[in-house]
Amino acid sequence: MPHVDYYFSTLSPSAYLAGTRLEEISARHGADITYKPLDIMALFARTGGVPLGERHPNRQAYRAQDMARQAKRLNMPINVKPAFWPPNPAPSSYAIIAAQNVGGGDLGALSHSVLRALWVEEKNIADDTIIRDCLSAAGFDADLADSGLLSGAETYAANLEEAVGAGVFGAPFYIVDNGQMFWGQDRLDDLEAHLSGDL
Repeated sequence: MPHVDYYFSTLSPSAYLAGTRLEEISARHGADITYKPLDIMALFARTGGVPLGERHPNRQAYRAQDMARQAKRLNMPINVKPAFWPPNPAPSSYAIIAAQNVGGGDLGALSHSVLRALWVEEKNIADDTIIRDCLSAAGFDADLADSGLLSGAETYAANLEEAVGAGVFGAPFYIVDNGQMFWGQDRLDDLEAHLSGDL
């Protein structure tokens, strides 16, 4: 059975635009997924990336245009300037880590729900109430928002170290167990072709 390590940030518009395509691809090819939320700002600092606010205005303007185009192409709503930006991504990441450890719900739905709350619903994903709602909607116990915070923090930090060691430099980033790497929601078709043996 193929395996995909999925490195992402709950701040990432590209992770939002990926929707649930990773889960659909994995289901078609019998692959399992390990969700690895990480601190994207720390990843940028470690791998030569530049935080959005420090990018040249030309790059920021292009990013906003391209996000809107990609969302339209995918028939997905998006607010290119969310009301709560940037939120603290750690609480939502800890909740996803706790949910993965416990199991029993839909991790893809949970991750997408958090991203949708930020990029569509104008919600603060650092807010405990929002995180609890996302957990419940994905079939998890809402109390996971308040449990395992220490282990969540440790895993969150470990995910960053693992990502840097594995060659990750952005999000979303997908690594198949044979070492093939795919960066960005616009490479999901390539990931599927690879899993099919065509690429």
